[in-house]
Amino acid sequence: MKKLLFLSLLLIPFKVFAMDAPQLIGDYNDWSAYTYKEGGATVCYMASTPKRDEGNYTKRGDIYAVVTHRPSDKSFDVVNFVAGYTLKSNSKFTVKIGKETFSNFFVEGDKSWTINDSEDAKLVKAMFRGERMIVEGVSNRGTHTKDTYSLKGFARAYKAINAKCGKK
Repeated sequence: MKKLLFLSLLLIPFKVFAMDAPQLIGDYNDWSAYTYKEGGATVCYMASTPKRDEGNYTKRGDIYAVVTHRPSDKSFDVVNFVAGYTLKSNSKFTVKIGKETFSNFFVEGDKSWTINDSEDAKLVKAMFRGERMIVEGVSNRGTHTKDTYSLKGFARAYKAINAKCGKK
């Protein structure tokens, strides 16, 4: 079930090019790693769904966190969150890992990204050190949500995408 979810849903946030279906590299506790070809180039990503999602909403789509490597673009450690609802424009979106809080994100539709590569790198380092990650956002209707992710298996999944996509 988890594999089918990621294989079908994770195609959505990526550019639409000639691309192969994602192939599972492996499951690592609460994270899974994948690879696929996009325009002839290899792309690797790892993803997880929250262990707990909270908020006063009646309907919400799929929720997940993704870290992507695109070596042909020299792009590594791009962190992306999918909220499962349309995020409020210019709303506060935060990620908490241990005592660290990250709030330099931009939102578009149901997705959010850090504002630059430096923020991605800081967030990935925190994900390595942490045990859980709390992601908070606000929908375009004003609904506040709080999603709790486990970081168990994060390091192993990250190592798997690094090995497959050539990051050392």
